[in-house]
Amino acid sequence: MATEPGEQESNDTATDGEEASVEVGAEMSAGEILRGDSVSPGLVLGLVHRKDYDLRRVRALRVPLDEVDRELNRFRTALEDSRLQLNDLKSRLEGRVNPDDARILDTHVTYLKDSVFIADVENLILNEQMRLEAAITKVISDFDRIFRLVQNETLRQSAVDLRDVAIRVLRNLEKREGDADGDSGPDEYILVARELSIVDMFNLANERVQGIATEGGGLTSHAAILARSMGIPTITNIGGLLEKADEGDFVILDATEGVLRINPGELVRKQYAQVGEEREEAATGDGVPEWAQVETATRDGEPITFTAACGNLPEVEQAAAFGMDQIGLYRTELFFLVEKDPPSRESLVRHYSSVVQKSRGPICFRLLSVDSSLEIPYLTGKRESYPAFGRAGVRLLLSREAVLRRQLQAILMSARGVDTRIAIPMITDCGDLRRVKEILFEERIELRKTGQAFQEQVELGCVVETPAAMIGIRDLARESDFLTINLDSLVQYLLAADRESAELTHYFESLHPMVLRSLAKISGVCKEQRCSLSVFGVTASEPSNLALLIGSGLRTIDVPPVSLRAMMNELTQIDLQSAKRATRAAAGSSCQAETESLMQGFRHGFARP
Repeated sequence: MATEPGEQESNDTATDGEEASVEVGAEMSAGEILRGDSVSPGLVLGLVHRKDYDLRRVRALRVPLDEVDRELNRFRTALEDSRLQLNDLKSRLEGRVNPDDARILDTHVTYLKDSVFIADVENLILNEQMRLEAAITKVISDFDRIFRLVQNETLRQSAVDLRDVAIRVLRNLEKREGDADGDSGPDEYILVARELSIVDMFNLANERVQGIATEGGGLTSHAAILARSMGIPTITNIGGLLEKADEGDFVILDATEGVLRINPGELVRKQYAQVGEEREEAATGDGVPEWAQVETATRDGEPITFTAACGNLPEVEQAAAFGMDQIGLYRTELFFLVEKDPPSRESLVRHYSSVVQKSRGPICFRLLSVDSSLEIPYLTGKRESYPAFGRAGVRLLLSREAVLRRQLQAILMSARGVDTRIAIPMITDCGDLRRVKEILFEERIELRKTGQAFQEQVELGCVVETPAAMIGIRDLARESDFLTINLDSLVQYLLAADRESAELTHYFESLHPMVLRSLAKISGVCKEQRCSLSVFGVTASEPSNLALLIGSGLRTIDVPPVSLRAMMNELTQIDLQSAKRATRAAAGSSCQAETESLMQGFRHGFARP
């Protein structure tokens, strides 16, 4: 890099010690540190390749009338090129990803044949003599604008899928026109993009990227599902990413921790490279990382159990790699969100069997927990006025018994020989529990009649997340094999605070005194009734809340594998008596601000005997 006048002169007069200090400082530099949401865990080091395809850059050009047929032929050729690529990609992924995840690519093939999309593009070429690239851009932009105005995740995902398909077609047009920049880049790279997109996860030769970092994107998008299934380390929702990461920058993408380091020093690079080798050895061997082998107990010896909370196969694999011997909660929603049609029993059995095979021990499946905000055609229908207070959780399942029965049969058939639990979401009273028990009994009989092998004994329990369930906790504890608290939902319903509202996030950042009183009541009743109890949720996985959970009487906490190390580190700073004193004081306060003030004073006391 060139130096400014005077800079060289200053360096020439520096002492050897000063020069060495500068060099060491550069080598140890941590670089720019950005944080985001971990979609698929893993650690990779490499060079940035940006793929920020902006549809707005396509110029609205028109063609002479005698070139209209040429544009139509270019369109058909690009569609065929894209179809062949997707079929090739699907065949390459066979055996490497879950077959049901690979079916996401069928959605893209379908859009390539979509009559509305094709007709709209061709009409712009025929009637307005638009150049093909401009016509595609206008059609996709119109669809995108309409879909994104609708508060519906399914339609939004449709917009993302259709945009992916359009960009694939446009890149193939660039390739046909001999534009070397259409898909250029290093052979191996870490993708940096605005949105998480399937078309950007591979180049036109269908070679995959090392890792992915995006400024936007969601955990349940089709691209996220495929990234997890392929085990590509991925982080999304990184603020300011495109401003700070340039083409060719060296980055360390630690998707297990949700951290991206841009242009770190040489020593930091070497340290992370060594960590990556150690993680790879742990993943390929039988060894559990040393930090995960430590006994999980408070400073004064009170045992605390951390079980895994997972929602996909890579998380189950990571839990096993960390030595987590139990899947305390497996969320089953993702599989129902991938396709427009209900999954078959056979596909559910294949998926749940994979979960069972990859886990290290007992597993708890939470039954499908969705509401009408998703507008899943075969399941929820149109959005209700207040989805969270409508047919949600078990209410929806009991109104769609065929779906419930299919899911119960699939779990029973998949879990042969494994200690298995089934958790019922959104319970309000024992009536819902008894009805699910009856249906479970009937499905066992049906499986026996058809000669299917299945797990005879499973435990049936309730997810405590409504004020009614909390008030009636004694009845539920008597009739359930176990209880588990969805802390995020319990906070939401107890405090009437929408967790999706940015203005109400403070209700979820620390535990409200009324929530603490509820937790103490639930824990006390379960101890009295000898009913096992656990807790899960984003709020429960926050290390700063761990002492309060322990002080409330909770001893089993379901955490995502990515959060395990932070929770274990926090546990070493807590002793039981301090936690109990802090929790009693916090629960006795009259408002959340009082609790937060008290906790600031108590936090230093947690580490003291």
